[in-house]
Amino acid sequence: MAERDAARRAGPARRRPDPAGKHYEEEEEEDALPDSDALPDSDDEVDLDKPRPIQIVLAHEDDHNFELDEEALEKILLQEHIKDLNIVVVSVAGAFRKGKSFLLDFMLRYMYNRTSPCWIGGNTEPLTGFTWRGGCERETTGIQIWSEVFVIDKPNGTKVAVLLMDTQGAFDSQSTIKDCATVFALSTMTSSVQVYNLSQNIQEDDLQHLQLFTEYGRLAMEEIYQKPFQTLMFLIRDWSYPYEHAYGLEGGKKFLEKRLQVKQNQHEELQNVRKHIHSCFSNLGCFLLPHPGLKVATNPNFDGRLNDIDEDFKKELRSLVPLLLAPENLVEKEISGSKVTCRDLVEYFKAYIKIYQGEELPHPKSMLQATAEANNLAAVAGAKDLYSKGMEQVCGGDKPYIAPSDLERKHQDFRESAVRQFRSVKKMGGEEFCRRYQEQLEVEIDEIYANFVKHNDGKNIFYAARTPATLFAVMFAMYITSGLTGFLGMNSIATLCNLVLGMALISFCTWAYVKYSGEFREVGTAIDQIAEAIWEQVLKPMSDNLMEDHMRQSVKNSIKAGLTEQVSHHARLKTD
Repeated sequence: MAERDAARRAGPARRRPDPAGKHYEEEEEEDALPDSDALPDSDDEVDLDKPRPIQIVLAHEDDHNFELDEEALEKILLQEHIKDLNIVVVSVAGAFRKGKSFLLDFMLRYMYNRTSPCWIGGNTEPLTGFTWRGGCERETTGIQIWSEVFVIDKPNGTKVAVLLMDTQGAFDSQSTIKDCATVFALSTMTSSVQVYNLSQNIQEDDLQHLQLFTEYGRLAMEEIYQKPFQTLMFLIRDWSYPYEHAYGLEGGKKFLEKRLQVKQNQHEELQNVRKHIHSCFSNLGCFLLPHPGLKVATNPNFDGRLNDIDEDFKKELRSLVPLLLAPENLVEKEISGSKVTCRDLVEYFKAYIKIYQGEELPHPKSMLQATAEANNLAAVAGAKDLYSKGMEQVCGGDKPYIAPSDLERKHQDFRESAVRQFRSVKKMGGEEFCRRYQEQLEVEIDEIYANFVKHNDGKNIFYAARTPATLFAVMFAMYITSGLTGFLGMNSIATLCNLVLGMALISFCTWAYVKYSGEFREVGTAIDQIAEAIWEQVLKPMSDNLMEDHMRQSVKNSIKAGLTEQVSHHARLKTD
């Protein structure tokens, strides 16, 4: 639509009362706001003498991260005359190129001329303020606020500060789902009124995106005992069905009730979306806004002049803006039931941006990515189940001990079968995406195999008796060594051997108690590990060497006996 489609680089004509206080005149040209190219960067000084949009949340496209310009935010909100006032934050969010900045500029006109019945401006006055332009590419990035905070007297006599916020449009070609969710969540968490800007209708995907974004915001907030957000206003632009639901708030209310109604015959997914939205916001509203006209939609030189906009649009705009910003309608920002001042909002911004810069929160994903992950994880689970069932039949709980080499061969067979099943399942995400899950499957199968090996070893009576046998061998060796060294007068060595013997005896008694009672399992595991180390490093090499020497000696004796027998046989033959 073209109201979002045109931009002026000249500054907004700000209206102010003349000395008599009865008429409004435009300020001099030098008082106009700078164009978008003159907007201050995060490193520039924020000039509050000339109201303009100020970028407070900077979007870094290279790493898809966001940064808060604390200095700019503090300079705006910590001004002496407003820092302790309760704040009203009106934010506009939604898809890109849907006219959010265009709408905010009419809000600015109202705030500067709210006491005038003709606040909407003259027919030939260009629309200026937050930058907007024609075309299909995005204009706003990150989050911007208007540098002038308006101090308004409410009907009850209290003063409040009113802040207008513009946000980066969602779902453009350069933003990830995480980027869109972060911007929407930040603006919803910090605003008292969030205007959800939609085109033509409320579609189911609009509600699903709202559910995702608000849940991402709710995750970042601490303990929540009530609805976390305040007012959500659905603003339906280019409404084409006034014969079903009339333009404005009342028609929007009936339309929204119908759209958000939870019905018994609805699918559970649709019911959950609607219940979630009701649970997140204290107040829900909807306003139906007509199309601004063909001149707005088709004229590339449209600059916001009222004489190019249809009367129906201007009529409903005169109702919409005061509905949000009239003193009696202002909604003060609250968090956990407590009103928030300008000073408080600065601290909340700092806290929230740190959460989104960290890794504590899960990253929201596109529907394709989430579905592909679920699809691949289901395939991994099925393949693991196939492997586990096969191994259970080989060495499960009631199966006898199997030789390690046979167990490993079975493991390789079942592993290959599981991988074949995983690859045979139709999966989303592409070959490279699925390969990561195949690697994950192989790693998890190897972990399961390690558990089966331990389970199988536990069935080996000799393996189970390794610890007590090792400790007995140590005690026997120390007993013999102690006796010999004592007999030879080497008392220090004998004492050391007795000490080791005593420690081995205590370890054996402790191990037996652990196996009997099931208590102090960590101690039993440590004794098993020490015994295994002694077995692997000392006893097994010694037994292997002894066995090797014995075999060698046996072979020698056999050969010797054979040769002796042959010599004897030849001697007998000669004698005969």
